Amino acid sequence: MQYTRLGTSGLTVSRLGLGMMSYGDVSRRAWHLTADQARPIVRHAVASGVTLFDTADTYDRGASEEVTGRLLAECFDDRDDYVLATKVYYPMSEKPGDRGLSRKHILASVDASLRRLGTDHIDLYQIHRWDYDTPIEETMAALDDVVRAGKVRYIGASSMYAWQFAKAQHTAALAGSTRFVSMQNHYNLIYREEEREMIPLCLDQGVGILPYSPLARGLLAGGRAHAGKRSTTRSGTDPLADQLYTEDDFDLADTLRTVARELSLPPAQVAVAWLLGKPGVSAPLIGATKPAHLQDAVAAVDVTLTEEHVKRLETGYRPHPVVGPAEPKSSRPNPWPS
Repeated sequence: MQYTRLGTSGLTVSRLGLGMMSYGDVSRRAWHLTADQARPIVRHAVASGVTLFDTADTYDRGASEEVTGRLLAECFDDRDDYVLATKVYYPMSEKPGDRGLSRKHILASVDASLRRLGTDHIDLYQIHRWDYDTPIEETMAALDDVVRAGKVRYIGASSMYAWQFAKAQHTAALAGSTRFVSMQNHYNLIYREEEREMIPLCLDQGVGILPYSPLARGLLAGGRAHAGKRSTTRSGTDPLADQLYTEDDFDLADTLRTVARELSLPPAQVAVAWLLGKPGVSAPLIGATKPAHLQDAVAAVDVTLTEEHVKRLETGYRPHPVVGPAEPKSSRPNPWPS
């Protein structure tokens, strides 16, 4: 494993992070793993040198945080040996105030996350989306307070427009309060719209990038094929993927497979290696439900693609509508419903 700082902050993270969304209550989604099923994967991640683990309060309405806290406590003797990241924003119940980025919700949510995770601090506390109903001044002040209280070490953000992220950073700078050190965004070989504005902003501001969905929800790993064919439980029960990626994207996936064959490597390994080579990327977040998923990702850390291979992989890119950022009064459903 290799390690790097998260942007220009002093926080050291492994070049890969393990996304914990897949671990929780199997009754909610067929592809979820119980704590017992996830344990070998988490142990393998730890043995491979992974130190960054990412979850969110909304994943299984807290069940993922509970599993994450339990398994990490089993795998590490010292709490300071790993970086624990979670998020706040999405509804945690049907109660009207149990959502968003208000001061009230942030202060209540960080305490609830700490209880579920079984720890006294969160290393990286991230806002999951932009809250149009709360002034950003209120949100940044509340985040600064949880840092000063010792409950959180660093703060980060996820999936928003570049102007929103710039506004949040400027608001914090004006107040002399804590600024975001990371951006967790939707970024992979098929979806590169983040390269237009968000990534240049992060590079300018020294913000580390933690891409989620590095394998395009399985499309780049062979979990999906042309004409709607699905080869895994996840791909067969994931309607959101059909909204994010289209039939046209399979042409690039075919190119990836060709390049992977030439290199005698799995396509997933090449896709992760491409992402690791992009400017500003600190650690892609890998969602693993099988040991092989993690093995491919870990091996990708030592893969260096030639300029020719990178050019071939990028030539067939097709622009996409921007997806990820929340919209005001959005009618789109919560992607992690109860």
